[in-house]
Amino acid sequence: MWPRGDSAGRAEGRQAAVIDVGSNSVRLVIYRVDGRALWTIYNEKVVAGLGRDLPATGRLNPSGVEAAISALRRFRSVLDGWRADEVTAAATAAVREAADGKAFLKRVEVETGLQVRILSGEEEARYAALGVICGQPDAEGVVGDLGGSSLELVRLNGMAHIEGVTLPLGPFSLGAPKPLNVERTQRVVDGNLATLGNRYASPEFHAVGGAWRNLALLHMQLADYPLHVAHQYEIGRADALDLVRFVQRQSRSSLEGIEGLSKKRFDTLPYSALVLERLIERLGVERMIVSAYGVREGMLLEAMPPEVRQLDPLIEGCEALTAQRGISPALGYALEAWIAPLFEKLPAVFADRDPVLTAAACRLADLGARLHPDHRADLAFEQVVRAPLAGMTHPERVFLASVAFSRHTATPQPPDASVTRVLSPERRQRARALGSAIRLGCDLSGHNPRLLEKSSLRVKGDRLALSALAGWEDMLLGEQTARRSQSLAQALKLKLEIS
Repeated sequence: MWPRGDSAGRAEGRQAAVIDVGSNSVRLVIYRVDGRALWTIYNEKVVAGLGRDLPATGRLNPSGVEAAISALRRFRSVLDGWRADEVTAAATAAVREAADGKAFLKRVEVETGLQVRILSGEEEARYAALGVICGQPDAEGVVGDLGGSSLELVRLNGMAHIEGVTLPLGPFSLGAPKPLNVERTQRVVDGNLATLGNRYASPEFHAVGGAWRNLALLHMQLADYPLHVAHQYEIGRADALDLVRFVQRQSRSSLEGIEGLSKKRFDTLPYSALVLERLIERLGVERMIVSAYGVREGMLLEAMPPEVRQLDPLIEGCEALTAQRGISPALGYALEAWIAPLFEKLPAVFADRDPVLTAAACRLADLGARLHPDHRADLAFEQVVRAPLAGMTHPERVFLASVAFSRHTATPQPPDASVTRVLSPERRQRARALGSAIRLGCDLSGHNPRLLEKSSLRVKGDRLALSALAGWEDMLLGEQTARRSQSLAQALKLKLEIS
C-alpha cells in the first residue's frame, strides 16, 4: 500500500508563484503545492513577442520590451506581500541571446524589484524534462520544448541523468511572423537536426509548449474527441503527420477561420507544425504525447524535498482534491487496505498501473460528500474527468471518473461519450466494480475507517464472500448492506455470500 500522507505526516499546503519571461509571452502562474501535487490557481499571460526581432537585429523587440515591463510591473503588484522565496522568476532564450538582454533585466529589477534569473540552454532543457516528469513520472523517450526562439530536446533518463540540447528552431528564429517558406525552413530545420537523429531517436515524443498544445487541441476538434484535456493527449504518427502538414498549408486567413486556435499564434503555428513534422521524421517518432507541464513545473519539482518528489502525483492529487473539502484522508487509506486484496486477484486491466488507480480511486471516495445526493454521481464524474490531476493517461482519467460515478449510483455507466470512446468494455466493467466496492465499504462502515478492519471481502470460487470478525456480525445486517453487496457481486459476475 502507498505511504501514508495524512494530516499527521503531511506538510501544510503552500502557494508558489513562477514568472516566466519567454521569447513570445510573459506569464505569471500561481500554484498551490500540496505535497507532490500542483494546482494552478491563477494564470495570466501577456504575448509580448520579446524575441520577434532577434534574428534580424540581435536585440529584443522594443515594443515587446515595453509590453513585458508593463506586465511585470502588474505581476509585482499582484504578488505584493509575497516573500522572495515564494517567487521564482526566470527568462529563457530571447533574453539569454539578445545583446540587450541583461540591460532589460536590470531595468526590470529597477522598475519592479524582481530579480529574474536567466536560464542557460542546458538549464531550460533540464527543467522542461523535469516538468514532463512532474506531470507523468513514468514518462520515457524524448522531450521537445518549443518556445518562441528555441527548441530544447531532452532524453529522459530519470531525474539524475537528463541530457539535452537547445537549438535555434523557435518560430521567431525561423522567420515568423513572415509567411512560412516551407522548403527554405525545412532545410534550416533539417540542418540543425542532421547530427542529432541517432542521439535523440525515440518512438515516444513528449511535446511541451503552447504551440504544440494548440495543435493537439485542433486535432481533438478534427477527430471529434470527447475529452477536451490537453495534458497526456496522445496522437499516433500518421495522424500527427497529417495534422502538421495540413497546418503548414494554411494561410493566416485560413487559420483565423479555424475555431479554437489561439489568435496570438496564427503567424507562428505553421512554423511550429513544420518543426514537429521534421522531428517526427528525423527521430522516428511513433507516438506524440502532449504535456501541459514544462519549465515552470520542472523548477517547482526540483525545489521539492527528495522524499516528496518520490510520491505519486496522482494519489497525492486525489487526496488533496478531497482534503480541500475538509474530509479526513483516513477513510481513503482504510478503503484501499480493505479493497486492494480483492482487486489484486483479478486480471489486470491497466497492467502494473492497477494498484495505483485503486489507491487513487479510494482517495476520491468522499469527493461527492458535499454535493446534492440526486446529482452526486454525475458531478463527481465531471470533477474527476476535468480535474487538473497529473500522473495519468486519458484512459486512466476516464476510468477514475467512471469509478467516482459508480461510487454514488447503481447505474451501469456514465452517459458521457468519453467513456465508450476511451475505455474498453473490460475497463468499463472494472470501473463499475471498483466504484461499487468503494460504495459498499463506505456504507458498510458508516464512513468509520476502523470499522472496515472488522470485515473482509474475498472471492471463493464463483462467489463473492463478505464476512465479519467474531462479535462484529451485526455490521453485516441491513437492507442497504445487502443491496450494496449485491451490486458489487453483479459487477464482478459472482454470486453473493454474506456470513
